[in-house]
Amino acid sequence: MTSPLWQPGPQQQHCRLARFQQQARELSGQPLADYQALHTWSVQQPDAFWRQVWDFCGVVGEPGDTVMEGAEQFRDTRWFPNGRLNYAENLLRRQDDHPALVSVLEDGTRTQISYAQLRVAAGQVAAQLKAAGIQPGDRVAGFMPNRIETVIAALGAAWIGAVWSSCSPDFGVSAVLDRFGQIEPRVLVACDGYHYNGKWIDLQTRIDALHQALKPDLLVVVPGQGDSSRVEKALIWQTWLDNATPAPAFARLPFNHPLFILYSSGTTGQPKCIVHGAGGTLLQQTKELQLHGDVGDQDTLFYFTTCGWMMWNWLICGLHTGATLVLYDGNPAYPNTARLFDLVDAEGISHFGTSAKFVQAVEKSGLQPRHSHDLNTLRTLFSTGSPLLHESYDFLYQQVKPDLLVSSISGGTDIISCFALGNPLLPVYRGELQCLGLGMDVAVFDDNGEPLVDSKGELVCRQPFPSCPVSFWNDPDGSRFHKAYFARFDRPGQKQVWAHGDYAQLVPHEHHQGLIIHGRSDAVLNPGGVRIGTAEIYRQVETLDDIREAIVVGQEFEGDVRVVLFVVPADGVTLTDALQTRIRQAIRQGASPRHVPAVIASVPEIPRTVSGKIVELAVREVIHGRPVTNRNALANPQALEHFSNRSELQS
Repeated sequence: MTSPLWQPGPQQQHCRLARFQQQARELSGQPLADYQALHTWSVQQPDAFWRQVWDFCGVVGEPGDTVMEGAEQFRDTRWFPNGRLNYAENLLRRQDDHPALVSVLEDGTRTQISYAQLRVAAGQVAAQLKAAGIQPGDRVAGFMPNRIETVIAALGAAWIGAVWSSCSPDFGVSAVLDRFGQIEPRVLVACDGYHYNGKWIDLQTRIDALHQALKPDLLVVVPGQGDSSRVEKALIWQTWLDNATPAPAFARLPFNHPLFILYSSGTTGQPKCIVHGAGGTLLQQTKELQLHGDVGDQDTLFYFTTCGWMMWNWLICGLHTGATLVLYDGNPAYPNTARLFDLVDAEGISHFGTSAKFVQAVEKSGLQPRHSHDLNTLRTLFSTGSPLLHESYDFLYQQVKPDLLVSSISGGTDIISCFALGNPLLPVYRGELQCLGLGMDVAVFDDNGEPLVDSKGELVCRQPFPSCPVSFWNDPDGSRFHKAYFARFDRPGQKQVWAHGDYAQLVPHEHHQGLIIHGRSDAVLNPGGVRIGTAEIYRQVETLDDIREAIVVGQEFEGDVRVVLFVVPADGVTLTDALQTRIRQAIRQGASPRHVPAVIASVPEIPRTVSGKIVELAVREVIHGRPVTNRNALANPQALEHFSNRSELQS
């Protein structure tokens, strides 16, 4: 067993999770001596656990007298069936002058709003939406950057029970229509432009096209650069708010009343519209933030995200903790990779969230934040989006902050939360997510549905959880929903099991289980019948300074599957035979001979979704001459052309 990189100190013994564990001991009458015991209790006694989460985390509303009904099957489970709450009321429960939101734009513009001001502004939006005839369940869509106005609009919609859905403004018109066109919003909240990479990106043409296609009853434009009235039929944001009548009462609605609609990547067809309920989203996310993240009302929480990624929804739930949220819009590496670390010092950020790719980019840039920045307020670093490389753990502890709690988290859009994440009471081990989430009965199955420990297999959840989606939009019989999550281990007469699509491995420790994510299971390579996670190859390749990034796929070849690796060399670097040899040696030594690619080829760029994830499945289809059905889901669809008709793949 390797030594931990971080151990909890005396101060962690008074964290929120420790207090919750002590309360659980008193309520249950069980010793619950360590985290493993607490986790076991949380999944074996879900009624007691989730009711305690409601009370401990300060959820505002009426829980009712029943926590769950119909737990025999995931789809039949009803959480808090008699409960009623309002998401906005919960996020706005703090009403003083403490800073709620700080917005920092790439050009340096900084705006701050208090909890009291945020409540007033969200109430104005709620009043105007209600005056426009918006009813509970109607959709309000945002084509917005990560700014204060976006949070205000989302809270105003939730205030009256409307459903919020957002896309980042870097989405093209077709990609937006693939999403909003399905849900038919009554209102579109949009911006007329944003800054990125030192440039102003004008959106007037896109907004006009969206307005024409969606024909919403109301178009609200948040002023950007210049006069927003230049957008046809637009209402000006501040004028709209100033003309509002008094705020209506919060609409307390059933626990699972729809709150958000999020979208799958859409690279294999039209994006799935995933409907999430207000109660499940709030309860799950506030549990993660308060217990696993130890975020409190004197903390400052930041996550670099766009409004097209579920981490934006996760971030804004930080308001329920009473913390100050820092919103950043722009290129996180402009003018250099120090930009977000500058933000940590300037805003006193205690909890910093980013992606594994950003950590790698900082390391490759040569920046050593430990020496260039103060970082004295920084306690926790969250990372998600892809597996955090083992070497990235080393970099964070050696070159960022040695006493930092590195909290690698994993879940997704499908559950708007996490299956595995951090823990202030447990050690951090290199390459591992610290623990399984409380209340989440996570396991790893083999192909026959048998549980595995310390072996690779399919990540599953064996029991229902509150943030399971309410439904897919336009899926009346639930068949698409069932196929997405439950068909993988559908066994006659057995309970439904959620299959998440991750290739993972549970790691046993004395007091808990850690987790390693080896990549998406639908992208797993299978040379010679041996399953290989793509993350195991990326880990070796992306440590090489001569390689900027890479993508690996399996090619059907001569009755088998062979590993094909495409790399984007660093600036000024050419993929020579010598470099290919170094790549193969690194993979052979760091992984195994089976991981070594049969083919290595150079490409100028790698295709990504509009939310920034590489698309292994799309590349796999292209190299086999099969169509990619929805190129609109890609931020750079032209990149796929680099993978077709490659001579290297013919022999």
